[in-house]
Amino acid sequence: MIKKNSKIYIAGHTGLVGSALVRKFTAEGYNNLVYTPYPEYDLRNQQQTNEFFNREKPEYVIIAAAKVGGILANNTYRAEFIYDNIMIATNIIHAAYLNKVKKLIFLGSSCIYPKNCPQPMKEEYLLTGPLEPTNEPYAIAKIAGIKLCENYYRQYGCNFFSVMPTNLYGPNDNFNLETSHVLPAILRKMHLAKCLENNDMNAIRKDLNKYPYSTKESYSDTMTDEYILDLLNNFGISRCSSVSSVVKLTLWGSGTPRREFLHVDDLANAVCFLIENTDTEILHKSKISHINIGTGVDLTIKELAEIIKKEVGFKGDIIWDSTKPDGTQQKLLNVDRLRNIGWREKISLFDGIRENYSRYQNE
Repeated sequence: MIKKNSKIYIAGHTGLVGSALVRKFTAEGYNNLVYTPYPEYDLRNQQQTNEFFNREKPEYVIIAAAKVGGILANNTYRAEFIYDNIMIATNIIHAAYLNKVKKLIFLGSSCIYPKNCPQPMKEEYLLTGPLEPTNEPYAIAKIAGIKLCENYYRQYGCNFFSVMPTNLYGPNDNFNLETSHVLPAILRKMHLAKCLENNDMNAIRKDLNKYPYSTKESYSDTMTDEYILDLLNNFGISRCSSVSSVVKLTLWGSGTPRREFLHVDDLANAVCFLIENTDTEILHKSKISHINIGTGVDLTIKELAEIIKKEVGFKGDIIWDSTKPDGTQQKLLNVDRLRNIGWREKISLFDGIRENYSRYQNE
């Protein structure tokens, strides 16, 4: 039984998921959390990882550290996505085994399931078909992590298992338009489009200084309006030539793929619930080594965009660029197993988007 003073290592504690885990475990009274801040610790480095485990001797481990991103990032940095994520999983899981960690939870992703997987996706559907090509390297790395946990249990009896969350959003989200996922990307583009609609160029300057387009870019308060308009055009945001006061926003794909979204605080709640209430042996008795975490409800990307549009207050047109990739047509998780052991989400998508946009504006 996990105790409030048990030493818990949260890998990736500053990211979207990791920071939510820190908030949740702290709120629940766990007072012995340890971390590996980057770049002081590079979890791709086996020696550094082993030194941390040898010194700290954590009793429980949650692996939220990962290189993540949306379709553009996954398709652009394919080698980094497979190498970095495999190395992180391998180093931490092996070090946890060597140091006799009592329980380890590895966080994967719903992209582990086949591209044309039956919906909703059950845990048993893993490795039953080809993956979606645009994020195959990331998916393979996450599958490797699942199989590491599974086989360290099979060979050594390690209490290591994996959880597969659906698409996440919430506090500490990534709004970098080069690497962000679909929900924060649409929210930010919609906000910039509204600013242009209001002819508020200073608000756009402020946004670009706070959240540069990419890790390679930085902007100045002295950017000219012409420069800003060219930049926004690269984001798919432009004024209609016939009516300068009307703004259009072009988004990637057809808008028809369906996606499921879970607030990251709900995910943290689920992980805390699972670390307290289940073990690897229980999952393996059901012939699985991972468990899905989601809402069991999805919507189209077009529907998502309309919800965000209404919340942001953008009044212009949304154009869908079907020459850009859609990714998998549907990724809906079957969450029956999680429901059956007593957990379900609390935060609705509408409330979560409202909270996310308010935070985005006020940070």
